[in-house]
Amino acid sequence: MTNRYLSGSFAPVTEETTAHDLPVTGRIPGHLSGRYLRTGPNPLGIEDAAAHLWTLGEGMVHGVRIRDGRAEWYRNRWVRSASVADRLGEPRRGGPVDERTDFAPNVQVAGLAGRTFALIEGGLRPYELTYDLDTLGPCDLGATPEGYNANAHSLFDPRTRELHSLAFRYGSEHVQHIVMDETGTVLRATTVHTPGSPYMHDFALTDHHVILFDAPVVFSAAHLATGVPFSWDDTHPARVGVMPRAGGPVRWFPVTPGLVGHTLNAHENGTDIVVDLVRHPEGFDIRDFGTSRPTLDRWTVDLAAGTVREERLDDRTQEFPRVNSRFTGLPYRYGYAAAVELYAPPAGPGDPRPDEGFSNALLKHDLSRGTTEAHEFGRFAAVGEGVFVPAETPMAEDDGYVMAYVHSPERGAADLVILSAQDFTGEPLARIHLPVRVPLGLHGNWVPDEGPAVRPPGGVRG
Repeated sequence: MTNRYLSGSFAPVTEETTAHDLPVTGRIPGHLSGRYLRTGPNPLGIEDAAAHLWTLGEGMVHGVRIRDGRAEWYRNRWVRSASVADRLGEPRRGGPVDERTDFAPNVQVAGLAGRTFALIEGGLRPYELTYDLDTLGPCDLGATPEGYNANAHSLFDPRTRELHSLAFRYGSEHVQHIVMDETGTVLRATTVHTPGSPYMHDFALTDHHVILFDAPVVFSAAHLATGVPFSWDDTHPARVGVMPRAGGPVRWFPVTPGLVGHTLNAHENGTDIVVDLVRHPEGFDIRDFGTSRPTLDRWTVDLAAGTVREERLDDRTQEFPRVNSRFTGLPYRYGYAAAVELYAPPAGPGDPRPDEGFSNALLKHDLSRGTTEAHEFGRFAAVGEGVFVPAETPMAEDDGYVMAYVHSPERGAADLVILSAQDFTGEPLARIHLPVRVPLGLHGNWVPDEGPAVRPPGGVRG
């Protein structure tokens, strides 16, 4: 049986490419100056194809440089961890590393204070990259004396100019909420006891609180050999935690069993905390996310009553939610996500349909009206996470663009597509035609050449 994560739209690429002066259909907004970066697993050699798990592939960053209405270059580069450098026959980058915990980060790529970082989770170190995506070496972004550091879902608060990270380590019964300034200097860290070593992949912020998600996906020593040492545990409670941003005790509230994949946003409404998130259902298999049917849900935590009200916002299967990051932690109206579908198996040789994966659509949610628009890219196209980029002088929350890599089956290569967020279903403003395919991956960001620190994910997102 073919491993779905080594074929179709997930299939890794085998070469690094540099291309200049990329052809464009349409018109790139002239004020955009910066890089669209996205990363994901791209294995450098497979020992056992049948046993391969998608998230274990070494990180490869794909980037497009935009300036003055032109797409100046495209580059894709493996992050040179020690093992990647060794396999490529190159000198190791940076200082010495502990090879037991050294890995090429593959979850997020973000800009902060004029620097570029490839990020991961589980206590593994970030790597710093050059502007042109070459590897400088491992770094200590967000490092604390207890051995934690910035993880792939860090969130930048544009009002306080703080970068927040919720970091866990494999097998540890503690997580740390780490707060940095906009240069990446650690200001404070709060340790939270999390019995059972749950997988805490994402979190949320409001003006006064940090929101934590404890789920029945927990560390499992029996699965260490797979490389993803987590499994579903029916005996572990599902709960949401509310902690003051300045640190202090966490209030925990029970919720329906499931796993929070990623958060869209959260905000305060009087004594209520409203959290919008993508939730995977009970029994989620972290080693085969393609079998899950995640949906967009809302949890309203009533701090006065000590209860949580759960409701479904959209039944469509979706993941990788994104928001205009200027509204992080504030009341907001619009959210964006990638539609996810389970496709029928390919009909036979030559059928470009993937076994499973993301569909050919991006979604725009109007949470005030309770409506959703879908931009579909055509039969057998494949699109991943969409990143919101504000207009030069935005007049409304959705005044800007949504950028995403889209596989073009006609060309057998990828386009960087720029949509108008306000005319979401209309023709793209621009299609930047890349010379190669970009496999479906994880997270990325628009990193402007100048301006405030970028929310390093898209949230530093995962």
